[in-house]
Amino acid sequence: MNGLIRKYLVFTAGLYFLSLGIVLIIRSSLGSTPISSVNYVVSLNTPLSLGTCTFIINMLLILGQFWLIRGNSTRKDCLEILLQIPFSFLFSAFIDFNMYIASPIVPPNYFVAIALVLVGCLVQAIGVVLEIKPGVAMMSAEGFVKYASRRYNKEFGKLKVGFDITLVTIAVLSSLAFSGRIEGIREGSVIAATLTGLIVTFLNTRILTRRNLNRLIHTIRPTDSNENLSR
Repeated sequence: MNGLIRKYLVFTAGLYFLSLGIVLIIRSSLGSTPISSVNYVVSLNTPLSLGTCTFIINMLLILGQFWLIRGNSTRKDCLEILLQIPFSFLFSAFIDFNMYIASPIVPPNYFVAIALVLVGCLVQAIGVVLEIKPGVAMMSAEGFVKYASRRYNKEFGKLKVGFDITLVTIAVLSSLAFSGRIEGIREGSVIAATLTGLIVTFLNTRILTRRNLNRLIHTIRPTDSNENLSR
């Protein structure tokens, strides 16, 4: 039981670092990450906070997962999807908390903004690794792609790329519809989409596979970093 609790604590820590990385990239004013692009655009054009928008989108993705497993579901599938609800709420709360504490951050020039994006990518990558390493749960975006991959017998990685591109496209179209211009998608979005996966791979293979982390979470199983390379 203690080992399971430690796994969930590591997973929760991963969610916090993931949310912090996303917020730092947003605070750079150079865009947002693919996974948060739609949420961010909606939050810019409505009274809703980014955390609230994130929770709403996650709930829609959870409903989508139940639709994807229709006619071919197991008790394990249903529990795995339902477990995403409290963690989605927690992640959304972390988003709003970090948006608040990072509100004073205003990059004085472009070079500082780029540096902030790079720091955000690193922090986000740490969060991704800590999130997937324990193997106790997954977030709704990965869950949606996982069940879509299973239902349509498609490779996870290719569907994940298509999913991220779809989110960015929806964000661009929504931004144009709301304000007549593109908001929330800039060069920082491209940097985050490409660099985070590389950092995740490096951390998985060089640093966070060391025995001290494995002992902490009581698991030695290898991590499938391909499922979380793009945020």
